[in-house]
Amino acid sequence: YLQVHRRIHTGERPFECKICEVKFIKNSDLTRHKIIHTNENPFKCHICGVNFINRISLKIHKAGHIGGKLFECKICKAKYNHKSSLRDHTRIHTGEKPFECEFCKAKFTRSSNLQSHKRTHTGEKPYECDICGVKVTKKSHLTRHKKIHSRINQSDICSPSPHP
Repeated sequence: YLQVHRRIHTGERPFECKICEVKFIKNSDLTRHKIIHTNENPFKCHICGVNFINRISLKIHKAGHIGGKLFECKICKAKYNHKSSLRDHTRIHTGEKPFECEFCKAKFTRSSNLQSHKRTHTGEKPYECDICGVKVTKKSHLTRHKKIHSRINQSDICSPSPHP
């Protein structure tokens, strides 16, 4: 239990989904997550037909249909569909930064921000372009990078070919 609790503070997520690369603190969370990649989603939204793995996910989803948000910030009244989103938001008000970099002691409100920051120290580049092989530190950087390839392909199509 203590080892799992420490992961909350270190940002360590050792259990990774082999299908979508989402990482989890506990193996049981990964096991529960894997269900989304199968057709084992017994809770169906009667409005749009989307299926969910559990009742709370369906409830949160349905709130989106009616414009309702289930979790409200007591300080500024901002509303969120997910309890974890409210928790992360609340840290703006409290100044809490529970995730600390072991290399430089920088602190972060979210473990994902800590993980991303750590790559500046380790040089790890886990995201690789399947077109040219370039590696980058953030998924958003890979998405931005891939747009270069689509622009290059467009210019190849639109540019007149040189005549010898």
